[in-house]
Amino acid sequence: MQKNAVVLFNRVRLLSTISVGLAILTSLIFSDLLGESSMSWQVVIAVIALAIGIPHGALDHLVTLPKAQPKKMALFILVYVTIAIVAVFGILNFNTVGFILVLFMSAVHFGIGDAAFINEIDKRTDDLRKLNRWFYIPAAGFTPVFIPLVNSASTEALASVNPALINWHQGLDLEILLTITVFTSLAIGVMVFGKRNREALDLTLLLLLAHLAPPLIAFAVYFGCWHAMRHTARLTLSLPGCMENIAQGMLKKAFSKAVIPGLPALIGTFVVAGLLALSGQDFTDEFFWMALVVVWALTVPHMMVTAKLDRAALT
Repeated sequence: MQKNAVVLFNRVRLLSTISVGLAILTSLIFSDLLGESSMSWQVVIAVIALAIGIPHGALDHLVTLPKAQPKKMALFILVYVTIAIVAVFGILNFNTVGFILVLFMSAVHFGIGDAAFINEIDKRTDDLRKLNRWFYIPAAGFTPVFIPLVNSASTEALASVNPALINWHQGLDLEILLTITVFTSLAIGVMVFGKRNREALDLTLLLLLAHLAPPLIAFAVYFGCWHAMRHTARLTLSLPGCMENIAQGMLKKAFSKAVIPGLPALIGTFVVAGLLALSGQDFTDEFFWMALVVVWALTVPHMMVTAKLDRAALT
């Protein structure tokens, strides 16, 4: 069971690494050929990446209320959705305060989730090289969230969502960029010094993705192909059916069992997108940045629900 779980986690880790590497390479090629202002290729990549990531958050109820009765489940869903709606309202109406608060929560959640994923591997391999979480968690969380948002291209996108968000950084965009870049570079050095070369590679890829890919792609690929995939791998250790498959060495089946229950959320997303298209809504940067706002907002209840799972994984 333990060895099979490590194999599954390492496969997911390799896949997320390859996905980010391809996103960086694709961004460099298409930005040169079509220009960074061209949205068509960015939209295609972003849709694929977000589609991969959306199902993972829809499994929260299976972990929090695995055997809940219909009434209790309905109440859970109602509270979950209400918190997400309040978060969206806070981002778009309370301007910089709500926006920054949700961004910080998202960065913390992403960093802790990544460290928890790594710790699940360490616990099953008796790795004595302790991960320096004080450096890894902030670097892994803040890099993919904040660096893309101080990109000049993100300023135009934010303007289409809510002009009040353009100056969310209060003119400190360069300082934020340099601070996070320097800290992440330092964290990479700490990882190398601590002989955590795989973690150093992870942080290097996240830093390159944040700097070299357009902001829409940078966050979408990170969310769908990095955070969501690693979180889904962790879920396989909490779902009885997945655990049985892992024990039997059926790793693909175990992973798919942790994805399938979340597919209705993905289908619902595309149904809404299709209805917007039929109503004449264009798939512009405004539409997709609104989608990202929703993703950020959903991180709030998602982080609250998965806090117990993260705490257990980091123990």
